[in-house]
Amino acid sequence: MRYIVLLALAAVVAGCSEAESSRIDYRTYAISGPGVPGGAEGPNRREAMRRCPKGYRVLDSSERRNTSDGYNSEDGVFTNWTIRCL
Repeated sequence: MRYIVLLALAAVVAGCSEAESSRIDYRTYAISGPGVPGGAEGPNRREAMRRCPKGYRVLDSSERRNTSDGYNSEDGVFTNWTIRCL
């Protein structure tokens, strides 16, 4: 029983730290990373590899303190990427 609760808790925590992406063009995506202390780019890399399994190139990268839109106040560093699949 403990393992089920621990597994459910791990799934909830992992779900909160995933990046989101939206399609801009045929092979171009905008990726908005979650607020991570220190500005880690791991969630963005995972989302980029999921969208572009054959590889990708980062066209633009930006970091913001507070939130990805810059208007609200949340902890962490938010990284936003624009990528193009190879």
